[in-house]
Amino acid sequence: MTDEKLQQALRLIDAGRTEGLQPLRDLALAGNPHAVFALARLSWTGNMIPQDPVRGRVLFEHAASQGHAYANIFVTNLLASGVAGRRDWPLALQRLEVEADKLPERRAALDLIKSMRLDRNGDPVTVPAAERLSDKPNLRIVRELITRGECAYLIHTAEPLFRPSMVYNDQGREVRDTLRTSDGAGFFWLAEDPAIHALNRRIARATGTSYDQGEPLQVLRYVPGQEYRPHFDFLQGADNPRPWTALTYLNEDYEGGATRFVKTGQEVRGGTGDLLIFANSNERGLRDPLAEHAGMPVTAGTKYLATRWIRERRHIP
Repeated sequence: MTDEKLQQALRLIDAGRTEGLQPLRDLALAGNPHAVFALARLSWTGNMIPQDPVRGRVLFEHAASQGHAYANIFVTNLLASGVAGRRDWPLALQRLEVEADKLPERRAALDLIKSMRLDRNGDPVTVPAAERLSDKPNLRIVRELITRGECAYLIHTAEPLFRPSMVYNDQGREVRDTLRTSDGAGFFWLAEDPAIHALNRRIARATGTSYDQGEPLQVLRYVPGQEYRPHFDFLQGADNPRPWTALTYLNEDYEGGATRFVKTGQEVRGGTGDLLIFANSNERGLRDPLAEHAGMPVTAGTKYLATRWIRERRHIP
C-alpha cells in the first residue's frame, strides 16, 4: 500500500499537481526513504516548493542513512565538494572506496583520483605555469593541465548525458540554441563526482580563482557542421558576473573547430588537456568587446571541450 501511495503522489507531482505534495511529506515523515529522496530533489531544484539546496542536502543525507542508493552517491559527491553544506574530502574518499566495491563507475572515479597528485584537501600539489598568448584580449593557455586519461574519463562519463544545447525563448519554452549547435552534458553539483571535483579544483588553481566561484563543468560535443557562433560569455547586468572563461580541450583528432576571437582574428586550437583561459571583462569590470569569440565549425571528426565559467564571487550554494 505504501508503494502505491508513493507512486500516486509522484504521478501527481509529475503532472504539476500540488496535491501530491502532502502525501509525499506524510510518507517521508513515516520514514519511507524513497519519499525522503523525492522530497530532497524537490527542495534541491525548487520544483513546486521553494528552492533550498541546504534543506535538500539534509534530506539526501537522511535518505542515505536509510539506505537509499542514489542518495548515498549524492551525499558522497556533496561531501567532496562542500556544496550546500560541510566539506569533508577524506570522508568522501572513504565513502567512495565502499561504493567502488559495487559500482564500476565509482571504481573508475576512485582509480582516477589515485592517479592524481593531490594534497590532503583534494587540491593539486602543482599546476603547470600559464603561457600568455595575448594581452588584448587577456588570453592565456596552460599546456597539458589535464592528462589524456582524465580527458578520456570526462568524455566517457559525459557520453550518456549529452543533450542538444538548449535556451529559453520569449515564451519560456526550451528551444534549440541557434548560436550553439553542439550537444552538451552538464556535471551539476549532484552529479559532480569526486574525480570531477578534483579536476575542477585544478582548473581553479590554474585560473587563480577558488572552486566555489565556478559554475558546474559542462562538456560540449561538436560533430561536423556544428559550431558556437560569435558570442560573449560575460553576463551583462548580472549581480555576480563571469569575469573568466576556462576551456579545456579534451581531444585533438578532429579538423576545424578552432576557438576564434572575432575582433582580433586570433585562433586557438589547443592540444589534448590544454586549458585556455580568457578574461570576459576589462579592468573596470565592464564587458570586453575583444572577448567576443566563436567555436568554429568542425569539418571532420568529433571535438570535445570542457567549459567552466567563473564568477566574480562565490557561486555555489
